[in-house]
Amino acid sequence: MKKHVRYRPSKVSAGMSFGVGIFFVIIGLTVAIPQAGLFGLVWTGIAVAITAVNGLYLFGKRDNTSLFGGYEITDEEPEEESSEERLKKLQSLYDQRLITAEEYEEKRKEILKEL
Repeated sequence: MKKHVRYRPSKVSAGMSFGVGIFFVIIGLTVAIPQAGLFGLVWTGIAVAITAVNGLYLFGKRDNTSLFGGYEITDEEPEEESSEERLKKLQSLYDQRLITAEEYEEKRKEILKEL
């Protein structure tokens, strides 16, 4: 079973990060680009990306971020393969000589018992 964990920042945290991002974009446009050239462009690009991501968390409705933020943990059950699919996969392994004839027969019998 797979577990997917995704952190969602709080509205307050996203708002603060958005404000700081805007501040760094302004610094990039007025100071870093004119004085540092390529470094200034990189600085400003990163600041724009950070601001955009936090803006999506702050203003986006699709994310449904709560006031306190937090973690989202979901369980995902792996899909069961049919016996037919498992037998085909087993045959493919045998045809490619990745398993021996004995291993093939043993696993084949296990799959057929489950029917």
